[in-house]
Amino acid sequence: LDFWDDFTDDGELDARTDKKTNSPAASVAIKTRIPAKGSRTFTYIIAWHFPNRQTWSPDNDCDSACDCTTVNTIGNHYCEQFTDAWDAASKVAQNLKSLEQDSLKFVTSFCKSDYPDAVKDAALSNLAILKTQTCFRTPDGHFYGWEGVGPSTGCCSGSCTHVWNYEQAVAFLFSELSQSMRIVEFAHATNDEGCMSFRVNLPLDKKAMSFKRAAADGQMGCIMKIYRDWQLCGDDTFLKELWPNVKRSLEFCWVPGGWDADQDGVMEGCQHNTMDVEYYGPNPQMGCWYLGALRAAEEMASYLGDDAFADRCNDLFKRGSKWIDDELFNGEFYEHHVVAPKKGTDIHPSLAAGMGSDDLKEPEYQLANGCLVDQLVGQYMAHICGLGYLLKKSNIKKTLRSIYKYNRKSGFHDHFNSMRSYVLGDETALLMANYPKDRPKLPFPYFTEVMTGFEYTAAVGMLYEDLEKQGLQCIGDIRARYNGRHRNPFDEAECGRYYARAMASWAAIPALSDFLYSAVEQSIQFTEKSGTYFWSTGSAWGNAIVTKTGLKLTVEFGSIKIKSIQLGQRQSKLKTASSLSKGRSKLFKI
Repeated sequence: LDFWDDFTDDGELDARTDKKTNSPAASVAIKTRIPAKGSRTFTYIIAWHFPNRQTWSPDNDCDSACDCTTVNTIGNHYCEQFTDAWDAASKVAQNLKSLEQDSLKFVTSFCKSDYPDAVKDAALSNLAILKTQTCFRTPDGHFYGWEGVGPSTGCCSGSCTHVWNYEQAVAFLFSELSQSMRIVEFAHATNDEGCMSFRVNLPLDKKAMSFKRAAADGQMGCIMKIYRDWQLCGDDTFLKELWPNVKRSLEFCWVPGGWDADQDGVMEGCQHNTMDVEYYGPNPQMGCWYLGALRAAEEMASYLGDDAFADRCNDLFKRGSKWIDDELFNGEFYEHHVVAPKKGTDIHPSLAAGMGSDDLKEPEYQLANGCLVDQLVGQYMAHICGLGYLLKKSNIKKTLRSIYKYNRKSGFHDHFNSMRSYVLGDETALLMANYPKDRPKLPFPYFTEVMTGFEYTAAVGMLYEDLEKQGLQCIGDIRARYNGRHRNPFDEAECGRYYARAMASWAAIPALSDFLYSAVEQSIQFTEKSGTYFWSTGSAWGNAIVTKTGLKLTVEFGSIKIKSIQLGQRQSKLKTASSLSKGRSKLFKI
């Protein structure tokens, strides 16, 4: 009231000399005169400095003042870069022009590419998640993420592996941060047996492995992600240092009571997963992750000279792939064969996270014969990594057609959903699962919901299989729901706002451009379809103009080395490696 009285009196704020220590509020005003039909720009910089970040969830026995001696303070990385909020504001002010120019250059370069508007909208808008409290860094530089955030705290702690499996933005835009996540997962969260805690607790040096539970999809996805990150950065030291635990994490599949205890290339054991339940028996979702991990491990082992392990992975991959095609594909999509363990003691103690069925004879919360929206998620990741097909190409395409047929629903007035409602009324979305035939009495809890991260995964899969019309339609359906009128376009919620899985939207960029880059081989690949394509490697980005005669490659940030170029079926090997740095372009005739 005092502020309002002062302001409305003459339109100015009077200077206040009294400094009340118990009142942190203050006002800042800039005075200027603006002539008729004139304009002025006012720049305000808001800065902060909070050095005492606590762990994911402060101890329950501490009071609101957070003065309990058992609270673990982990700090913030930015506090190592700035002495206080004033220092942060000062440095931003000094570099504001260049910071704005670099940001605008990225957005402009991205937006002038020929990707469909819905794809650009989805990919770019969800990058906002990286600027929210979903993500943070500790003073040692390690990067972490909640699954999402609530009004005053994060939702679901621990850089959850099975959630962060889906997003692609961090790896393709900030390779240092992505590599940091792999270091945490393999060097800190994986024990000597190879069990990776799918939620990493903090402080890292005291509690990293204290969660003691492994997720089948999370762990297999991390093996694929370290392959992806290594290919993008080309740092052999990064791979070699983590390889022993990468190898252990795959071997963990084969322990007694494990996911693939009989070592036939198919996961049959107790599989905790991103549906927050345990699957029992072979299924496409976990099966594809496993096949992808076997392929990634085979490639890494072969490169490092571990030929025996590479051969073992190759053998398991071939047998598992054939079995899944032969036994789980029903002619339209892949099904889950529910096979319950004989007794609970048959399950390795690290595999049941306590969120599955109490009845192991007839387990509840299974996928069973449902058509799952992301049953081919491992193939989605395999395409992004350049690992080839995990299952028969024809079956994959049929499955994606079936997902579009059975899971895409327009109009939700008559749709029963006992869980969260992320689609309403006349909107269109991909259901988590649909049951064209008989449905289990109690399927996994989320089957009636829709969640954008899973929808993007299916849509990107369609793009990779030349089902472009269907894939773009699914992405357009999402952005029509998050159009700024119905929902926040920068906040595709799931378990919390600004949900990490939504950054799977970035995967449509490499899918539509058929982009692959290997810093290991110094090779780059694009589609042969003429057009302008934004590309990124995690440490460099720019645009590529593809024509019938060749490729014009422009680097707007970072640098890149190339020995070979592929445009569809056209390929060119350079006599000497070509290096391009920021601001440079080069024309390659192919």
